[in-house]
Amino acid sequence: MSFNKILDIAATGMSAQRLRVQLISANVANSETTRTPAGGPFVKKDAVFQVMPMGETVDGMPLFGVNYPQIHDSHDPFIYKYEPGHPDANEDGIVVYPNVNPIEEVVNLTEAARSFDANVNVVRAVRQMGQAALDILRTS
Repeated sequence: MSFNKILDIAATGMSAQRLRVQLISANVANSETTRTPAGGPFVKKDAVFQVMPMGETVDGMPLFGVNYPQIHDSHDPFIYKYEPGHPDANEDGIVVYPNVNPIEEVVNLTEAARSFDANVNVVRAVRQMGQAALDILRTS
């Protein structure tokens, strides 16, 4: 397998995790947003990942990367709090907060960062292998 193919696969993983971190950041930033232009509280966003054929094979085995064809709204329930003085409280004094759990988002962020780092390590390993191959050619 060529180094370029390995780098292409790692790049799809890094791109997917970058999107995931951006969504997590937006979720945390809007975790207290009770009113959006669409009406109602902010709705947590999640990326849906899927296997993406790279269109090539190595020794008859297909190569796959990561694709994120859609971003969907979470179906987790909203958080209801009794806050009669809040400007977005209903007639019963209930405020509807986004369905964002900051602790869950921190865990997701940690997982995304580790997945990104794993792909970075693949890129580093390919670079080191390429350098080692060049060193062998120089000494020959």
